[in-house]
Amino acid sequence: MPISPPIPLYQSLVETDMLAVDEVISQRLASDVPLVGQVSQYIIAAGGKRLRPVLLLLMCGALGYKGQNRLAMAAVVEFIHTATLLHDDVVDESTLRRGRPTANESFGNPASVLVGDFLYSRAFQMMVETNNMRVLATLAEATNVIAEGEVMQLMNMHDASLTPEAYLHVIESKTAKLFEASSRLAAILNDSNALIEQACGTYGAALGTAFQLIDDVLDYAGDAAQMGKNLGDDLREGKTTLPLIVAMQRASSADQTLIRTAIEEGDVSQLEAVSRIVKSTGALDASLDFAKIQAQRAVEALSPLPDSAYKTALLELPLLSLKRTS
Repeated sequence: MPISPPIPLYQSLVETDMLAVDEVISQRLASDVPLVGQVSQYIIAAGGKRLRPVLLLLMCGALGYKGQNRLAMAAVVEFIHTATLLHDDVVDESTLRRGRPTANESFGNPASVLVGDFLYSRAFQMMVETNNMRVLATLAEATNVIAEGEVMQLMNMHDASLTPEAYLHVIESKTAKLFEASSRLAAILNDSNALIEQACGTYGAALGTAFQLIDDVLDYAGDAAQMGKNLGDDLREGKTTLPLIVAMQRASSADQTLIRTAIEEGDVSQLEAVSRIVKSTGALDASLDFAKIQAQRAVEALSPLPDSAYKTALLELPLLSLKRTS
């Protein structure tokens, strides 16, 4: 019988708390409207890394905060993330997530959009229950920035002239902002000073940026079975990610034209050729190098926090994100 790999430190430290968070999620998904619970349970049950609630709980541990609000806020950030997934998959016309059909593929676009709205509104109900205006302000700003990031990404679809700076602005808004909020919330719940709160926020933002950069790399270098999604989805949706931007900067004129046309037309029939160019120009390595810079930025941000097993796990998390294959 094969030996199961050891559970990573970051998971083992919050394993009990995450079971409690799952219970909160289950309780707060309750609705008198059957379809709401059905769609919500479908996407929550799909699993995933649950990195945002894990990050919040790890940071609470590192700061020594044990209040019950940590469990509710961990559920809240997962609800917000899940709502963005429901809406994203509709906008992107995605059919596969985490190895199975997306909610919009199974239940239709209207149900996915409306249940996403339910998850957002339930999250805000739970925020108010903390009676902490800083919590509400932080998550209200985060959801607004995320929405802006989604709109920016929509505007940039099929735009092969996107600059690295514009691309980074999108992922800092769309992905990194909820990582930042999740990490910052721990400091707010703990009533930490401004220096610690800023350190937590910087860590989360850098980790989220690195995570998204690796996600974009894997779309041209990953394995569909491991990733649980269709490779080439970014190209089909006309997303100009950093690997494509760097490849166009370095490729021959003919190869630049090929990539530009594939982006503008969402032509996945050119995926193999585009992937070849991305790899041969070193664009994947360049994108990975930038992810490493962000990972190191996350590590350095933790310097004001006291040493603990939780801090050790937080230090490992950016490095693990660089090595992931799904």
